[in-house]
This record gives sequence, structure tokens and C-alpha cells, in this order.
Amino acid sequence: MTELSTTYLGLKLKNPLVASASPISKNVDKAKKLEEAGISAIVMYSLFEEQIIHESLELDHFLSRGSESFAEALTYLPDGGMYGVSPERYLNQVAGLKKAVNVPVIGSLNGVSKGGWTSYAKRIEEAGADALELNLYYLVTDPNMTSQQVEDAQVELVANVKSAIKIPLAVKLSPFVTSLPNFAKRIVDAGASGLVLFNRFYQPDFDLDELDIVHNLDLSTSAELRLPLRWISILSSKVNADYALTSGVHTAQDVLKAMMAGAKVAMMASTLLHNGPQAVPAVLENLQAWMKEHEYESIQQMQGSMSQKNVKEPAAFERANYMKVLGSWRDLP
Repeated sequence: MTELSTTYLGLKLKNPLVASASPISKNVDKAKKLEEAGISAIVMYSLFEEQIIHESLELDHFLSRGSESFAEALTYLPDGGMYGVSPERYLNQVAGLKKAVNVPVIGSLNGVSKGGWTSYAKRIEEAGADALELNLYYLVTDPNMTSQQVEDAQVELVANVKSAIKIPLAVKLSPFVTSLPNFAKRIVDAGASGLVLFNRFYQPDFDLDELDIVHNLDLSTSAELRLPLRWISILSSKVNADYALTSGVHTAQDVLKAMMAGAKVAMMASTLLHNGPQAVPAVLENLQAWMKEHEYESIQQMQGSMSQKNVKEPAAFERANYMKVLGSWRDLP
């Protein structure tokens, strides 16, 4: 029997399939079905910095009614329709999910700035989370803000969050960084035990009939695997951390590629949202079948086997590959 177990953030997992942050974790029954199907850990959906600040401002508004303090500030943040779950409810859901399942539960915070809201990292730990994932999602629109300023602020945020908790911290990064290896190293030096590559860049569309902005959630495909696959292959031998590959994990082949690149786990969301928990057993069965056919005894045996340091042509991950791909196109007869 092939051994599928792996270790991520110090957590011993029965296999490398982890349910990444998604609405599925809002429902305890659905989360339990994921566990029954074979998922080895569950990342909670994210608690946003804006939600915490909104609740704090709202409380202050009512406590200081009459002084007009912060009266207008409430309008600066999205309404409850977008951020409908209060921080307290989120903490209760973490605690409830932890009691309902036996697999590790990883809390999730989404934010970019330092401040009192980061105290919720400790509260998520106290609610029972086995680890915490910090999602750094920030779209810079100020032309006066430099990349150095952005990165310094995010590194400081990671250090602040880590100082508040004892459980392991993973940081979910964007690929849009000038020098990703240096930034990844700084994030790990600031206290991150793991790096999750990558958060997805959600983009609005225009409705030409209504002349309005449309927010669509497009699920991923396996084609999106290539970007995190490339960077984990490069980084895993240069920056010491536990890597999680997310975006584009749908099949056993996707999981195998993630492991060979150097990832400890492969995180799934889109295929679970589209196909439900029943997608998990097939992936695990095909994973074992491939490993048996190719005489792999364990997941650990293959982890990093196709990383930059272990392949015959390490330049395939760098500029030489760019030139070869462009030169490989041939017009059809």
C-alpha cells in the first residue's frame, strides 16, 4: 500500500489533499462530508480586515452617539451584504468546525495593514484552530506608493500576526511581486512557517447593457496550475518553508505535479465547489494507482523530485524556457 501521508506546518496529514478557503467551510455538514471523503485538512473561509474594522467602528459609533465621532466613517466600508458574517460569528464557526471534524482546521485572515484587528489572530487560535493562514491580497492604486513600501508593510504585518500566536502561520502570496524569491524569504524570516502560492486575482467585468460593474467568480481550471508549479519548483530549494500549491488543483495529476515541484500539500476549492466532496475519493484513488504503477512507495519520496535543483535543465524554469516556448510554435499546414 502506498503511503500518502505528508506534513504541513508541523501537522501530520493523512494525504496531501487540503480543502482551501472557500464557502464550503461555512457549513459544518459539508465540512464533515469533506472529511468523510478523504480531505486531510480544512482551511476556513477568510475573516477580512474590513469586517473587523467595520464592527469596531460601528460599536464605537453607538457608544459615542451624540458626539458625531466616526459617524461618517461607517459609509467608507462595504455594507453587510458583502461582509455578512461578524467576527464573533466567525470565531464561533471555527470552534464549531473544530469540534465537528477530526482533521486539522486552519483559520484564515485576509488583510494588509497593521492595527488592532490583528488581535483576532490570537482569538482564532483560542477558538481552536490548529494553524493560521494569512492572505495578503492588496491591489496598489496609488502611484506614489513604491513596491518597497508595500512589501515592508506586509512583512511587518506578518511579524505582528506571528507575535500574537503560538500556532504555525502560513502566508498566502500574490504572484505580482517584482522579486518574489526575496519577498518570500522576508516573509519566512518574519515568522511564516509556510507559503501558499498563490491567491487568485479576481477581476471585475463590465455590463454593457446596465453600464455597471459585474463581480463574477470564475472557478479555476488545471491550466492555472502552471504559475504556482513553476514558482514552487524554484523557491522550494531556496527558501526554507512548507509550500502549499493552490489554484488549478483538480486531478490526481495536478496533485502529483505539485508534490514533485516541492509542495507539501495541494489545496482544492474550485473542483469541490463544482463537483462536491465526491470529487475527493477519485483523486485519491488515481493518486495511489499512479504511484503504484510508477513504483513510488510514499508521497515524501516524490516531493521536490522535479524542483529546480533536481531536474536536468534547471534553466527550464527561467528565461531559457521563455525563449524555447516562443520558438516552438509551428504554423499548421
